[in-house]
Amino acid sequence: MLLFSYTVTSLFRYPVTPLYPSLPLQTMTTEELEQLLAQQPIALLHRLARGRVQRHFRAGKRRLIEVLLRHSAENRAGFESDLMTLIGEKQVRPAPPMPQAPTARKPKSTAPQRRSTHRPVEPESHEPGVTLSSWLEGLGVPPSKPFVPDAWQEDAIAKLREGDVVVSVPTGSGKTYVAVEAARRAISENRTVIYTSPLKALSNTKYTEFSKIFGADQVGILTGDRRDNGQAPLLIMTTEILRNLLYDAGGGEIDIRLDTLGLVILDESQYIADPERGVVWEETIIFCPSQARMLLLSASIGNPHDIAEWITSIRPTPCHLVRHSTRTVPLRAGYLHPNGKLTPLFRTVGIPHGHPSHLHPEAKRLFLQYEDETLPSGRRR
Repeated sequence: MLLFSYTVTSLFRYPVTPLYPSLPLQTMTTEELEQLLAQQPIALLHRLARGRVQRHFRAGKRRLIEVLLRHSAENRAGFESDLMTLIGEKQVRPAPPMPQAPTARKPKSTAPQRRSTHRPVEPESHEPGVTLSSWLEGLGVPPSKPFVPDAWQEDAIAKLREGDVVVSVPTGSGKTYVAVEAARRAISENRTVIYTSPLKALSNTKYTEFSKIFGADQVGILTGDRRDNGQAPLLIMTTEILRNLLYDAGGGEIDIRLDTLGLVILDESQYIADPERGVVWEETIIFCPSQARMLLLSASIGNPHDIAEWITSIRPTPCHLVRHSTRTVPLRAGYLHPNGKLTPLFRTVGIPHGHPSHLHPEAKRLFLQYEDETLPSGRRR
């Protein structure tokens, strides 16, 4: 029996970090934005595409502009801000010095050279910083309200009838709801469901959670430490355990039935890009029985479309990608000094994109205070 391992590399997104403040930003039409992009050198377009366009280094200038324009529709203001920042950086970059006549070389000093520890000074923003009370406003348990599934959740459940599904949505958006409803439907059709996670602790948590939802007699767990109710219709396990079960099935030795398997849920599927453990997810997908549907869940996978295309190429049914980019639970960034002082990390309540100069003045002061207290005198700026 030959085993083939496919490698899928996850490309994680990083924002373009400007070194200089952006130029005044005005709203541009798509045509004006396209003309502005066409005037820029290809090197600047590649920098703008970093974290936005997969394999941008292989695209020509015309193709790269088309892809960037399509991507800019998701966040036009942030895209234009990053573009103008890069243009401003190019304009203020000093010209190379003119060649001078050769002069006599100075003898090299034998004294050790000390490397400068001065850091580049970030331009100050004149925007006033948010107060701590404003930053904390609204935090807490939200009022209860009737649950209404989002459109992407209903879409993911519906597409599982047609084939496999990759769900890529932000943390806290409701991936577990999709897993629960898909499992409920499979169990009602007398099919076995296997839910995997990369960690034993997470598997134990899901075992407790699903036992409350489906009933303790309907849920079992198989990990290296626990084996409870192994014949239950819904089994919780680590991904390594499932991979080993599929290995055993290929060799004719197995202690659970896979012929009734109807759904395999791979939670935290971004682990497929892990240099050491990623092969476990690859082999699990490759050896998963063809009659079972696969549901991959992730909040941080960088190239879900590539994963969906790869699964489609090796499985008998198509793999659909369900993507949702709006955060249901917004993020706020703060800084807690060891002395107990809490302050917003940025000048705004939310997290700005690509603007390191937007640090809160109080956070900067606490940073410097911490350096003065901890760093040797020679390394302080």
